Amino acid sequence: MTRNTFGKAERLKSRKSIDQLFKEGQHFNMGMIRVFYKTVEQTGIRAGVGVSTRVFKKAVDRNRIKRQLRESYRLQKQILVLPETIEKGLDLFFIYTAQDLTDFQELYQAVEKALQQINTNLGQSAI
Repeated sequence: MTRNTFGKAERLKSRKSIDQLFKEGQHFNMGMIRVFYKTVEQTGIRAGVGVSTRVFKKAVDRNRIKRQLRESYRLQKQILVLPETIEKGLDLFFIYTAQDLTDFQELYQAVEKALQQINTNLGQSAI
């Protein structure tokens, strides 16, 4: 049994890295989330999550969604397999775009589809 952790080294926290990801990275919408991703020089996969304060005024709601997004990613990050040709790392950022709260199962499925989409996109760009 493998441990599904989401440690400090796996978190995308740097403002500079996040800004660069938004400017230069690729993105797509997957249901209720928008996903930004970019290959980077640093090895490993780093991920971050965000929720709009304009849509969700209460911090309780924003924090709940962020917790669920991180948990969905943590449980499924083994889906994400970098091709051998990409010897670099990958930065990911998930933004919750729905207008209302959702249950964990729907969010889990959206993150699963998003990770599979990233796999196919990176696989096509490596060829």
